[in-house]
Amino acid sequence: MMNLKNLHTEKKPVQTNVLFSTQEGKVISLQIAAGEQLKEHITKVPALLVCVNGDAIFHDEKGKSIGLLSGDYVNIEANVKHWVDAKEDSNFILIK
Repeated sequence: MMNLKNLHTEKKPVQTNVLFSTQEGKVISLQIAAGEQLKEHITKVPALLVCVNGDAIFHDEKGKSIGLLSGDYVNIEANVKHWVDAKEDSNFILIK
């Protein structure tokens, strides 16, 4: 059985694994451990972050704060600084 949690076997606060890649973009599995943060950064292309399971908060430099639970998603603007805080172990699919 394939499960996103099985892709992330290291004991790291933030883990990524490319699921699919083409010339046009990538689909990435992202896991953030409870109480940890995906540090602030900027993406050069628009992206879609989908919460598969967990409880986290997406923030951006424009003041946006969006709670993310299973099934929730957020459109990430290109060239806008953003970060994610995980309240509990959380898995995401990032499409960009």
